[in-house]
Parts: sequence; structure tokens; C-alpha cells
Amino acid sequence: MRIKRVAAVAAIAALSLGVAACGGDDADDNTGSGSKSFPAGSTMEKLNKAQKIRIGTKFDQPGFGQKGLSGKPEGFDVEISKIIASELGIPADKIEWVEAPSKVREDVIVNDTVDLVTATYTINDKRKERIAFAGPYYEAGQNIMVRKDESAITGPDSFKDGTKKVCSVTGSTPAEEIKKHVKDVASQVVLFDTYDKCRDALKGKQVDAVTTDNVILLGYIAKDEASFKMAGDNFTKEPYGIGVKKDDTAFRNFINDVLDKIFADGRWKKAWDNTAGKFGATLGAAPTVNRY
Repeated sequence: MRIKRVAAVAAIAALSLGVAACGGDDADDNTGSGSKSFPAGSTMEKLNKAQKIRIGTKFDQPGFGQKGLSGKPEGFDVEISKIIASELGIPADKIEWVEAPSKVREDVIVNDTVDLVTATYTINDKRKERIAFAGPYYEAGQNIMVRKDESAITGPDSFKDGTKKVCSVTGSTPAEEIKKHVKDVASQVVLFDTYDKCRDALKGKQVDAVTTDNVILLGYIAKDEASFKMAGDNFTKEPYGIGVKKDDTAFRNFINDVLDKIFADGRWKKAWDNTAGKFGATLGAAPTVNRY
């Protein structure tokens, strides 16, 4: 009888261990796990051991990175960032969110203020001179938002007569692009540090339009359909990447591996559907990661 009791206890113990081992294998789990193993000396190992990560994102972009009622940013960029942290074994509550407006995104990476930046961050060669990009994880397109009663602005060529003012954000790709379409940059292009200020200037009739990526504008329109609308079609392609230190190839490769993984397992689409997808923007097919 004693032998049977010992065998029963051993079986129960083995079953308990099996259940515990399976408990942390949920693809949607953003709680993280400190038990993951990474190459010695890598950024991944350092972050995992520290059990914290600093992530730069925007606080004023509906659907991508906007401060919610919780006081923390919410949106697609935020969810992608949480997944990366989880794959590093770091729970979401150990993320330090750092505001990263367009004009300082390279600075916060170079100056070691953050470990990565996920902030509607278009990949381009000029930025690659200072930092490196993982991704892309989404492709947006530049567009124009106007007041609901506006009929004269139908696309970027509408600014060539020199009479209309358009607002964008300092240091952004859309700000540089729209300068190609106006008659006089000094009098027509108005720049602020956040898109919220551009939205307010449009509503207050200090400017005639706001230009940035379509998904950002759709977020503003969804929140105030009585005041704003889109004017025309997208006129650029904007591949969004995740910024990291220029020479940290191992970390960039790790993030690229995570992106490929979530493109396939459904977490990428789920993050979109729960955030920016609610504003009517199209996700499209998963982009091809550029492993340069």
C-alpha cells in the first residue's frame, strides 16, 4: 500500500509540473517571463535581466500612440511594443513609456534615453545615418485632412496657387514632403511639435489643412466626424519601422524575428483590430521585413 501511495504522489507532482509548464505558452500573453535565455552580452540579455525596458512612442496619435484615461499611451504602436517586450520576457507593467515626438526620435535613441522607438516612424535613408530600423511592420501613406465644409482642397496640388496654409509636425517625413507641393514654404507651411496642435489650428481656421499619414488623420476624423474629412487619396508610401541603436545588429535582428513571428501567428492583426483598425484604416498584407 505504501508503494502505491508514493507512486500516486509522484504522478500528481508530475502532472502539476506539466500544467505549470504549459501555463506560460499563450501567444497573446504580454505578461513576460524572466526565464528566457539570450546570447551573453546582448541587449536582449541585458533587458531581460533588468526586467525593464524604455520605449519611445507618441502620446498624441489616435490609434497608434495616444495617452488614454489610464495616463499611459494606447494604440497599435503601443501593442507592437508590448509584444516585443513580452518576447524579451518583460511584462507590460515594467515598460517605461517615453514621449518621442517626430523631431526627437533619433535623439532619444542616440542619447540612450530609450531602448527602442515605435512611433509611426517612417524608414528612410537619412534617418539610417544615425540609427537603425527593424521592420517595417506597417505601410501607411501621406494624406490631407481638411474642415468638413472645405471643397477647394482635393490633394497636394491644391497648394500650388499659394493661397492655402497646411500644417504638419517639425522633423516629420510629411512636413518635408508637403514642401514639394506648395508655392511658398515660408508662408504656407506651418509646423508644430505635435499633431494635436495642427488639428486645433485647423479647427480654429488658422490653417486650411493638416497633412500626415492617412491612419493618423483617420484617427482624428473618427473622433470628430462633424468637423473634419479627408481630401483626396494617399500620395506617398510610408513604411513604419522600429528604431534602435545604429550598430546593434543583434537587437535589430531579434525584433525582425519577432515581427515575422507575429505576422504569422495572428498577434499582429489582433493588435491592429483592437486599435487603429477601429477607425476604418486598412491593414493589408504583412509587409516584408527588410533585413539590411
